[in-house]
Amino acid sequence: MTMWFWFIISAVLGILFGMLVTFLFRKFPESWLQDYDFDVNSPNYRPSKRMKAFPHGIISCAGIVLCYFVSIIFAPHFFIEYSWLRLAVIALLMPVLFLIIMSDKLNRIIPDQFSIFILILGVISAIADFTEGSIWFSEKAAWFAPLINRIIAAVVGGGFLWIIGFLSMTFAGKEGMGQGDMKLMFALGFLSGCYGLIVILYVAVFSALIFAIPMLIRKSIRKKKEEEIIRNSDNPRKARRELELKKSRIHYADDPDYLAFGPFLALGCAVFIAMEPFFYQKLFSILASMGVLF
Repeated sequence: MTMWFWFIISAVLGILFGMLVTFLFRKFPESWLQDYDFDVNSPNYRPSKRMKAFPHGIISCAGIVLCYFVSIIFAPHFFIEYSWLRLAVIALLMPVLFLIIMSDKLNRIIPDQFSIFILILGVISAIADFTEGSIWFSEKAAWFAPLINRIIAAVVGGGFLWIIGFLSMTFAGKEGMGQGDMKLMFALGFLSGCYGLIVILYVAVFSALIFAIPMLIRKSIRKKKEEEIIRNSDNPRKARRELELKKSRIHYADDPDYLAFGPFLALGCAVFIAMEPFFYQKLFSILASMGVLF
């Protein structure tokens, strides 16, 4: 099969998966897209937002197709050598990553079912290490080395976000990382391994900063305007109470000062999985010179 054939197949498959993602998102149970203790009778209850054909469906179709194209460009031997297990992981992973992006963006929640699905893909990828050969380990490495690598990455990835959440709750009194992010990072760590974990966190953190900095600027400007309105009101105390009451009624998923981290983790995973052989070529020699070997 020529590479053009794979591009055509990827385009068709990506569009179909993008449409399927949009359809399924509308059918998911309400409990999947709500916090664990949600109550429909709560005064702060808000029905979950669902994906729309435009713009969410269009974005998903285009994004999945783009991820598939990047895989063909940066991991051509997967297609040339018919590495079916790795191709299956790539094909099935990208749609669920876009489900995570949409779910966390629209509802500030990452359903456990998505993380479990990614963990299953990690198991398939681990099997591919034995049947199709590991990218990061030579044949001389111990048979269990790739598996240990994945387990360590899962524990470190999930543990890293748990520590951030713990420190945030302890010293700031508010949630810094949700449980969904921790579970997702555990699954992504097992899927990608230690080297992949480095790439995922790097891409996630720096891409999140691109959005976080303007958000902080907007928040600062908004607070100054609010304080000015309060000072110029006839009854500043009453104006402040009304403002605080208005903020308390905002659903956590609609909080303008909250930046969901899940989409950036998903982006980092998509980048690494689609370009894994490329990162192997670029990173391995650098990390090896630093003594970081697995």
